[in-house]
Amino acid sequence: MAAGVDSFDNEKQSGVDALRKGHVLEEFKEIKKFKGLINGLKDVYNDQIALEVSCEQFTAIIDKYQEQPHLIDPHLESLMTQILGIVRDDKSPPALIHLAFKYLYLITKMRGYKIIVRQFPHEVADVESVLALIGQQDPKNHQTWESRYMLILWLSMVCMIPFDMVRLDSNAVTGSGERRRPVMDRILDVGRTYLTENDKCRDAAAYLTSRFLTRPDVKKERLPDFLDWALNILVNSDITMMRGMTQVTGILTMSALLFKHGKREDLLDYAPVVLTKVNNLKLRDCNNCVIRKHGIKVIQRLGLTFLKNRVASWRYQRGSRSLTDNLKKGYQPGSSGVNSIAQEDEEYDIPEEVEEVIEQLLSGLKDKDTVVRWSAAKGIGRVTGRLPRELADEVVGSVLELFTLQETDGAWHGGCLALAELGRRGLLLPERLTDVVPVVLKSLEYDDKRGNFSVGAHVRDAACYVCWAFARAYEPQEITPHVDKIATALIKASIYDREVNVRRAAAAAFQENVGRQGTFPHGIEILTTVDYFAVGNRSNCYLDLSVFVAQFPQYIEGLINHLVHIKVSHWDSAVRELTAKALHRLTPKAPEYMAKTVLPLLVPQTTGPDLFIRHGTILAVAEITHALGKLVAEQNKAITDVLDAEIIEGLRGIAKKLHDVELFRGMGGELMRKAVTCLIEKLSLSKLPYHGDPIIELWQGIIDECLHYVEPEIQEAAVAAIPAFFQEYYSDSKGDAIPDRQENVISRYLKELKSPVEISRMGYSLAIGAIPKFFIKNKLRSVLSGLMGASRVTEKEKKWAESRRDAVKAITGVCQTVGVDNDGEQSQVLCSHNIPEVYDTFFLAMQDYTLDSRGDVGAWAREAAMTGLHEVTTMIVNTDASLITPEISKNLFCCLVQQACEKIDRTRAHAGNIFKCLLYHRPEIPHIPERQVLEEVFPIEASEKVNWAAPSDTFPLFTKLLKCPAYQYSVLLGLTVSVGGLTESLVIYSSGSLHTYLRTINKDLTQMSQFVNVVIKIFENYIKVDRVSLPMLKMLNQLLSKGCFSLFAEDENQGFAQKILELTKKEISRSGDPQKLIASADVYCELLQFSTELKKKALFQLLLLMGHKYPRIRKATANKLYEALVTYDDVAQEEKLDDAMTIISETTWDNDKISEVRPIRNQLCDLLDIPQPKLTVKSDTS
Repeated sequence: MAAGVDSFDNEKQSGVDALRKGHVLEEFKEIKKFKGLINGLKDVYNDQIALEVSCEQFTAIIDKYQEQPHLIDPHLESLMTQILGIVRDDKSPPALIHLAFKYLYLITKMRGYKIIVRQFPHEVADVESVLALIGQQDPKNHQTWESRYMLILWLSMVCMIPFDMVRLDSNAVTGSGERRRPVMDRILDVGRTYLTENDKCRDAAAYLTSRFLTRPDVKKERLPDFLDWALNILVNSDITMMRGMTQVTGILTMSALLFKHGKREDLLDYAPVVLTKVNNLKLRDCNNCVIRKHGIKVIQRLGLTFLKNRVASWRYQRGSRSLTDNLKKGYQPGSSGVNSIAQEDEEYDIPEEVEEVIEQLLSGLKDKDTVVRWSAAKGIGRVTGRLPRELADEVVGSVLELFTLQETDGAWHGGCLALAELGRRGLLLPERLTDVVPVVLKSLEYDDKRGNFSVGAHVRDAACYVCWAFARAYEPQEITPHVDKIATALIKASIYDREVNVRRAAAAAFQENVGRQGTFPHGIEILTTVDYFAVGNRSNCYLDLSVFVAQFPQYIEGLINHLVHIKVSHWDSAVRELTAKALHRLTPKAPEYMAKTVLPLLVPQTTGPDLFIRHGTILAVAEITHALGKLVAEQNKAITDVLDAEIIEGLRGIAKKLHDVELFRGMGGELMRKAVTCLIEKLSLSKLPYHGDPIIELWQGIIDECLHYVEPEIQEAAVAAIPAFFQEYYSDSKGDAIPDRQENVISRYLKELKSPVEISRMGYSLAIGAIPKFFIKNKLRSVLSGLMGASRVTEKEKKWAESRRDAVKAITGVCQTVGVDNDGEQSQVLCSHNIPEVYDTFFLAMQDYTLDSRGDVGAWAREAAMTGLHEVTTMIVNTDASLITPEISKNLFCCLVQQACEKIDRTRAHAGNIFKCLLYHRPEIPHIPERQVLEEVFPIEASEKVNWAAPSDTFPLFTKLLKCPAYQYSVLLGLTVSVGGLTESLVIYSSGSLHTYLRTINKDLTQMSQFVNVVIKIFENYIKVDRVSLPMLKMLNQLLSKGCFSLFAEDENQGFAQKILELTKKEISRSGDPQKLIASADVYCELLQFSTELKKKALFQLLLLMGHKYPRIRKATANKLYEALVTYDDVAQEEKLDDAMTIISETTWDNDKISEVRPIRNQLCDLLDIPQPKLTVKSDTS
């Protein structure tokens, strides 16, 4: 809802929001905790941490009841007594008093100051105590403003005691020897002080002074002087400066409240002067919206002061407002309404200042800020209610003049708010509805385009508010002449508006009219479906709700016309696309109207100058033609039976005209390409008679150009057009491919698979994957061969992961297109001769781990390969399971298991889902290794609940497969990458699962030997492959440090540790990667737990690293070696070990001068009985 439309918000939005939350609170349940927090203030006020906890708990309770604050009302009195008891306690320190006022302010914020102020005690004795407390406050202390705010509110209640203020004065002498000032002056001094402060206290001071000045005794003695002071500030303040803005805001706020609370006869003499001073401020030119808002409030209150308080006898009064009566069949409205307009028998005395007031309010309706416009609208309603009928009608006419194209969107919005206010107050007479309703209908469609965006949502929202207000204001017979127009307009807004708040506002207004008026056509049926929640989703509105409403004849043409005349040319491309789809859905409801009226209107616009109109109309005619094509196909007719020759010719010429004027290039070219490829697809599906026409060559050229285009959306649109286009225009009467066309297209597309441009390969791969079956006949071998070549990783195109991904997708698409037949020819279908090649291609793609600046881009190809494996395997098993060999089945599940254990969540989830589907596929996939174990580890019911992307769900399950020799290598290869990864949660769950498994076998020499052999095999296979080798070093460090290989520590004959040492040494040779070198140092340190000979070799490697040319490597190695010597103290003799550790700890190993470090390193070698490394001097070949 628009900001400020309070009544609409309160009665509609709040209730629905509460229902949406699923509950409505019935009572203030936390009252005990609430009071406990207040009682605990004296214990926490000087403890910062406890105080913050208390404040957070208190605020949380307050926020919970913000939507239903009235629930605290039964407890307000006791809460006020409790809080003010702390304030009145002489023993309470200032910090505690401020905290009590802060909590009271939070309650006030929830419930509203007007309610809270009534609960303050207001005995005579309270006057001095409150004034004394205020006197102790520092107006400049911005940390205690809550205390000052609440004290001023308390004073505003106390100052209204029914005794003359003079009685409270005393002759007491202050400490300085002066007589105490009169209470009246002291209260007004408080007002003067805080009216010009820039905080919340200003509002409380305005409320205080406005009430205090209306007292009879104060009004008589102090009102003129105070007003003179206030007007002087207005005149002398500079509203271009912050201080001046603050002062003027306070004075205007006070003035508005004063003229609101005061009696007319007391203030009438001052009103002209105040009006003059306010007008002289020229608030219209002020940039501060708060000042402008309060200025409008003052002006409207002055207008009400000039006019006598009366209820206009001429206003419209509605009779019964019972929803039940309105919905009863045959209900006849009462005799209220127009008949209640009495003849004017009163004399109106209209001062000349009223004209100025109304002019200012009308000007306020055009303000750029909503709050100002809303205040002006309420002012128009209030002032008009005190005018004679003729003048009120002139005001209505002036409001209607705001609805012109020359006015801004703000004027339209303000005008709608004013009309709603006038209608709600009965000041908009029924005879004016003929002028008002067309204006409101225009406002419901207001949308002012400004470049690539538009303004107008707030205008449409306010127009919905007008319709909502009219539903409550008028008798059904007054609205009846306009029912069809209003109902259709509200339905259009609730379904087709771009903004969700406007759709919901229109739905609420429609519901209100159905309930209050009872005359909207099919109102109840529509309301049950098109409700507040249903209109929240825009796609649902366009594609489903519009079709539902279209079943009612009164609305169908209105819905279609709105789409055709407004939404087709909308500035948002998403709305234009939805519009086209909606027209497709609506065509079956009015096919003749679409063919004879809509298409002749849209086709000429498809080649117009406006980009938005061009794009929208091309999509629209494409979708409408397709819908008509489906209808005639169901009736065994031709499309030419429903479309005129002129339309068919117009559709044929769209692409040519656009191509001739080069509208596929430059700004908007992308939109045109997408739209025209969509048009080609839809016209092909509609079987338009263009066979053999030159336009087919142009269409083919457009599709081919789009396949070269860099934007994926354009390529996808072209690929989507290929199946229907080829099927309709490249087949002969028997349904076979036209040989020349087939040879030309296939050879050209296969050639593009070798293009030096990656984008071209991507587009043509996807295009081949979309070619229909008849067109691939006898060409399958060459097509698969070309795609397989494009899916392989080559040194030249190593980084082209996206083209390989699309080639794999194309292979999957081609396989699905041609199908499986074991007895068929390999040039036409999948059979035993080419199935192994297809699987080999998928398995090869599963090894694509290409990295670039975007990360692991090879994952796209791997995911496409997994999808292909799933689709092809499912298709083969459903046809002839014998084509799946044991080797294929083993490789398939090993690849899936490996991917399900790797580090990318998305890839892991994809692999897990496919693994589950294939494991429990029916009919069964043959030759699955260890099927029984897999079904035990992954029960079908539990597998449905597993979140395959979550490391906590995936790794504990797949780690159990390490006991299966068939899967051990694949699982451990995936785990290696994950355990040595970077993501904390990934490392925690993967390493935790691996350690859990190793604990179950760490006493079994056979199983442990098998495990370490697999580890060594993986290390050997991926030596110098950083993707695996670096995580492998990190994983070995973890496993060694946790004692997972303690079974081999004392076995001199075990070559495991020796092999790890050799592989690690080989891995880091000639490497300058700091991460890898530091990881190797970790492994060397952990190898110190093994035999003496191995310890010396590991120490030699560590000391070698301590003389490395990189200071970072030397320092890290030294730190790790020191920790290792502390852990494994049998490396050398105790005395030498102590000396070595002293040298390590006292040496600055990251010293830039390596010549100073290496002698110290050599000294360590001597202490630890390790040969000193010899420096190899390279000959200078330069």
